[in-house]
Amino acid sequence: MVLLGIIRRLSNGALLLSALVACAASVPAEAPDLAAGQVVVFGRIVTVLTAPSSRPYEPKVTFFEVLNRSTGGRIKVTIDSNDKLFVVQLPTGDYEVTRVQIHEGPFAAMADLSLAFHIGQERLAYLGTWQMGVDQPRNDRHLLVAVVQNQADQVEAEQHLIAHHADLADQTITTLLPSPAATDTALYEVMPYPRVVPYFRRHW
Repeated sequence: MVLLGIIRRLSNGALLLSALVACAASVPAEAPDLAAGQVVVFGRIVTVLTAPSSRPYEPKVTFFEVLNRSTGGRIKVTIDSNDKLFVVQLPTGDYEVTRVQIHEGPFAAMADLSLAFHIGQERLAYLGTWQMGVDQPRNDRHLLVAVVQNQADQVEAEQHLIAHHADLADQTITTLLPSPAATDTALYEVMPYPRVVPYFRRHW
């Protein structure tokens, strides 16, 4: 009976997690069309290994999730790359980057974050370069996140943005770097997971 109760609680937790994920609106890394009335935020996200890995796959960011603190609404920005520019529209408000998912081939891992920034009356906001340092696979795996303002990255991001959205060429760009500038958080493996005997899934 005790085991059954634990299984039920785990099942309920999985259903709750699925419901929370389903509530997040998914958007691509770069919006094809920009609507009036919202701030355009853009930046770059880069993923690197901080230590040698036994896995033959390079880590990539699957997505990151942004929470609007004022409304409770969440947006999941699909990246699926180890180096990518992102262009997203957000209404005015206080925001927090709350989660990021990393994948290495068939392996997936998740980390909880708390990177905060505020969107005001800006038309364009540059969020800097987000460097995701992925630790080697182990039981206490970590993700090191650094938010930096790299001049070369910013110029490239601005040129890319204007090339695809010429109407923004005369707009002033405000730099809004999320804080804290550096953070170290746990990275735990999640489904999907390679099809192996459950006994050997040590990171559950």
